Amino acid sequence: MLATLDTPFADSRADALSFALGLPPLDALAVLPVRRAGLTVHLRLLGASHQVIAGPLSETVACLPHGAEPLPGRAATTLPSWDYEFTATTSAHGGAPEFGRAVEAVCARLLGRDDALTGAFPGSRHAVTALALDADGEHGEDGEDAEETGIGWRTWHAYPQTREIVMTRSRLVRRR
Repeated sequence: MLATLDTPFADSRADALSFALGLPPLDALAVLPVRRAGLTVHLRLLGASHQVIAGPLSETVACLPHGAEPLPGRAATTLPSWDYEFTATTSAHGGAPEFGRAVEAVCARLLGRDDALTGAFPGSRHAVTALALDADGEHGEDGEDAEETGIGWRTWHAYPQTREIVMTRSRLVRRR
């Protein structure tokens, strides 16, 4: 789903992002609920980035008030009956054309998917935040159903002013 947003981009650069688990649902500009792996996963687009709510987990990557944890490269935790893993990387692009092509490639890859939410902010056609369920998470290595192996999602946060794209990948796996 593509959401054209009528609100300014609230975060301005990759190093301003914070990470939090367990926050209640924040005000969202767009929400896409997707049923997968026995869960309803809520992909939530915030004015200050994203929030995913899946079963017992709430993951928020956004410009949060002071005192919030900075965005880690890796994080993991256990929840009742679930294991959670998170990774984040930032790619810096030297020029505007290279950055623009990278953002457009992400948008094209997600276009038309019913398990993806892309938000385009005003001011720059490359000011984009996108969330998608991980297509690789539908079946385990041995063809197991997602309900047995878990569910994953990815996000992209594009910053035209610094030509950076923050990419996250998360996985929630039911413990056997």
